[in-house]
Amino acid sequence: MPVGRLLWQYSLPGVVGMLVQALYNVVDRIFIGQWVGADAIAGLTVTFPLMNLATAIGVLVGVGSCSRISIVLGAGDHPMAERILGNALTLTLINAIVYIALFGIFMDPLLTAFGASANTLPLARSYMMTLLPGLMLTNVAFSLNNVMRASGYPRRAMMTMIIGAVANCILDPIFIRVLDMGIVGAALATDISMAISAVFVLAHFCRRDTTLRFRRHTFGLDRTIILAIVSIGAAPALVNAAACGINAIVNTSLIAYAPAGTADTAIAAAGIFVTYTSLSVTVVLGICQGFQPIVGFNYGAGHLHRLRHAYFLAVAVASVLTAAPSVFAMICPQYVALAFTDDRTLIDTTAFALRHSTWAFSVVGFQIISTTFFQSIGKAGKSIFLSLTRQIIFLVPLLLLLPRDMEVRGVWMAFPLSDILATVVTGTMIYFQFRALRGAGGHPIARSSAL
Repeated sequence: MPVGRLLWQYSLPGVVGMLVQALYNVVDRIFIGQWVGADAIAGLTVTFPLMNLATAIGVLVGVGSCSRISIVLGAGDHPMAERILGNALTLTLINAIVYIALFGIFMDPLLTAFGASANTLPLARSYMMTLLPGLMLTNVAFSLNNVMRASGYPRRAMMTMIIGAVANCILDPIFIRVLDMGIVGAALATDISMAISAVFVLAHFCRRDTTLRFRRHTFGLDRTIILAIVSIGAAPALVNAAACGINAIVNTSLIAYAPAGTADTAIAAAGIFVTYTSLSVTVVLGICQGFQPIVGFNYGAGHLHRLRHAYFLAVAVASVLTAAPSVFAMICPQYVALAFTDDRTLIDTTAFALRHSTWAFSVVGFQIISTTFFQSIGKAGKSIFLSLTRQIIFLVPLLLLLPRDMEVRGVWMAFPLSDILATVVTGTMIYFQFRALRGAGGHPIARSSAL
């Protein structure tokens, strides 16, 4: 199939699925902001680091197993693909049990460290304690959804997320507004919705007519497979784990540098900023989900001309998709805020934040596609490094240094400056990687090296 058509066929379900998945968070935040209040948005914002940590652990297995399965299927090793599937499920469940237990034990200290105040801590605690059981279901649904897509079922993978998101959109207003459960109702609606998605995706791999199936002998953990999964999944997992640290630094910086009595409002504005930009990133990640199996399969098969075509096409589309929200946030930031709140102080604070933080956001699409490219061809080290450039190597020092002179403005300016610096590094690494691929020719990799 022509690469453009193939990328469209695989990416469209990925984009729809990821957008639908994002609705879990966006719908919660809109309903909570409009019906519970600005303090509730701030309370929800301080839970972001914990949710990012949970997502990071899920991504570690989901993306890593998806990438490895694509490569081994390209090399024609179907039994190994099923062994990776079984190990992925076992690893997901074990990881989820461990972090849910730790979150439950240390909930209050963690939320306080991430910026919760006396006003927002009770709200944040109520939300997270209700959400904890659903985090395991989220990881199962996300991890196996990626594998479903990589094994040739992109539309079914899309439906997995749509079913849960539609349920969430229906249940949110019922629990939050009709039953007057507030922020706890939002968490409960998410739990139920993710349970529906998890059941759907598990049922897929129990069917006899699918490419990959659960088999009893595949669930025992294999050290080689675990290392293979983790080596690839580490890069996107680090991005989410880094986001946890970034959220914590942003929240504590806002507490330190915001004018007296406005810290909770500034943190709520940060929550709106994160939600808005994450929608754009979600679309690009949907493209990555379609892009990844194409690149992994063609790399495994040695079709490097198709690999190059897929990369440059994905970069072009992703760049447009991140440029559009960047321009809108610069021109009409108040309309972004109005979707979440009618509080005039919060609207003004959010508009200020968006104007200073999103002016270089258009380059993020290129960075994400390039990181996924290295991940898809098994270059875990390079993928991890690129993930760290934007989120850690550049952003953290800027967040620590700029507010000293620029105060709150410095917090927001750190984001575009780190994007520009990371883009320079990404472009350099991509140039040398494609030059190396040209020198390697089009020889398929050996099956023994596919894992």
